[in-house]
Amino acid sequence: MSKILVTGGAGFIGTNLIIELLKNKHDITSLDNYSIGVEENHQEGAIYIRGDINNINRLIKNNFDLCFHLAGLSRIQPSFKNPKKTFKSNTSGVLNILEWAKINKTKVIYSGSSSFHKNPVLSPYAMFKYLGEEICKLYRSVFGLNVEIVRFYNVYGPFEIKSGKWAAVIGLWRNISEKGGIIEIVGDGEQRRDFTHVDDIVDGLIKIGFSKQTHSDAWELGSGENLSLNQVYNLFKEKFGTERKYIKDQPGNYRETIRINDDALKKLKWKPKRRLEDYIKQL
Repeated sequence: MSKILVTGGAGFIGTNLIIELLKNKHDITSLDNYSIGVEENHQEGAIYIRGDINNINRLIKNNFDLCFHLAGLSRIQPSFKNPKKTFKSNTSGVLNILEWAKINKTKVIYSGSSSFHKNPVLSPYAMFKYLGEEICKLYRSVFGLNVEIVRFYNVYGPFEIKSGKWAAVIGLWRNISEKGGIIEIVGDGEQRRDFTHVDDIVDGLIKIGFSKQTHSDAWELGSGENLSLNQVYNLFKEKFGTERKYIKDQPGNYRETIRINDDALKKLKWKPKRRLEDYIKQL
């Protein structure tokens, strides 16, 4: 049994991760400020602490073997309206987590983003997640911190956010379709995304967290396939009969994301098993 801290543990990915870690009898503590996470996601057997990651040295006193750092503001568009808040969460917060980990000799798994492969100046979100990765590499190189970077690609699945500014496309479209609304497609809908089920993400995180394998850059957790938003809409149309309309393109809207490297597959025997088409059919 390991003593594990999950930041953002009341959020989407954090909740799914905690469920799996509890199955394996680990001692789990969550640190979350509930700006996105909700108490309804709490799992029996885990300890939940309400607080900001920037105050981790004051809030978390006990030593942990491992920290999954999932806390952060995860959407591009809100970052344009509040870049300062995004910086505090996605960059300053990383620095504080790593300082805490250095003092406590705790291994850290940092949740990076596929936006790393795009021009970071296209959005505050992309820039501050990019800087988060660079800080991790700095602490690994200069201070010898055991930190691994994991890049996520368009995660969907149970406990996903279904409404509001933090909802990603699958959760948002699911909610609209279930309520009989109209899906709004940004731009021409031909932008392509690598959609990855949260069960596959959790499997990858656990493999990385408990492996002695290290990566000089970052592990990539993506399905390795991508669909256009028009193709995804057709899946919702087939399932729910949902109508659509196109709206003006938005800044920071990439044309394509897809997993760049296969290192997790080759070195950790990680293999994504879930497909978006099956998920939507089963809704």
